[in-house]
Amino acid sequence: MKYIHTPKGSPLFYKLIALVAIFSCLNCSSGGSGDGGEDTTPTNLIVNYEVVGSTASLPNGDGTGVVNFSVSADNATSYKILIGGTVINSTTGIFSHTFTQGGTNSHTVYVSAYNGSRFISTSKVIMVYVVPTVAWSDEFNTNGAPDPTKWSYELGAGGWGNNELQYYTSRPENVIVQNGVLKINLIKEPWMGSNYTSARIVTKNKYTLRYGRVDIRAKLPSGGGTWPALWMLGANYETNTWPACGEIDIMEHVGNNQNTIHGSLHHPSNFGGNASTSTVNVPNVSTEFHVYSVDWSATTIKFYVDNVMFYSFNNNSSLPFNNPFFFIFNCAMGGNFGGAVDPNFTASTLEVDYIRVYQ
Repeated sequence: MKYIHTPKGSPLFYKLIALVAIFSCLNCSSGGSGDGGEDTTPTNLIVNYEVVGSTASLPNGDGTGVVNFSVSADNATSYKILIGGTVINSTTGIFSHTFTQGGTNSHTVYVSAYNGSRFISTSKVIMVYVVPTVAWSDEFNTNGAPDPTKWSYELGAGGWGNNELQYYTSRPENVIVQNGVLKINLIKEPWMGSNYTSARIVTKNKYTLRYGRVDIRAKLPSGGGTWPALWMLGANYETNTWPACGEIDIMEHVGNNQNTIHGSLHHPSNFGGNASTSTVNVPNVSTEFHVYSVDWSATTIKFYVDNVMFYSFNNNSSLPFNNPFFFIFNCAMGGNFGGAVDPNFTASTLEVDYIRVYQ
């Protein structure tokens, strides 16, 4: 939230003072009448509202941000409503308001019912979901190599200290966009001294993110030893080496523990096998697409599958999760986390339908 300094004596200053005076009295009535006491103080003030598109699966609305209100009170002749910095005057108590703050947020609505100079006031806190603005995305709609303006390749064996068994290449056999889907193919084959090939693509030096929500729709490979990951690494890792740079694992899965999804954070206090982490069981991750998400702010980092949160972590200024990060998509074989490899494994694919960043 931005802090706006309002100079004392300015028109905006006095407007704000007036608004505070009007709405600061909650659940109370005015004490006097300006016309000899003939006005009757309203009673029984009721505020009903409906978040448009609200269902059991979308309790905070369909993302449009529209809320319909119905306000009533006995003996009321008019109503005054304050939502954020917006003042609404109504004689019927029937009105709509469109919220614009992206994501799921709570909003306090202040309502006063008037009869002449007499009034009563109350407030209502409501939760509203608004589809955030897409700041960056890749829909993988162009066949061929991944978009070179967004992605580059990291090549080699060993998995950068994880004792992985694959060799990462940039060959179309290992990474390609086909029919609207990015495919990273993990293949059992000899290559450059390794027995498996795969790919690891990154947005390093092309796109970084500091806070926001990320949605990735993906279908995961299967087979003992497979280890797909959709994750983020602190962009300053070269000068602030891991784990000091921080790591956000939006989704990790190991074929030896099918359908268990990991959401993890690596930082100086918790890293490697002692990461800040949680898991959730998701059926059919290798036969169906699911949406893997992280909602990242200066105060929290929340992990979701299909919009259901399964892990929330408290962020603070002492942690590395307040700097820019870049994306990494890869599919490893074996290693410290992937574990034992099924000797009958021949090939499997990590498929990504889209990645969307909302801010």
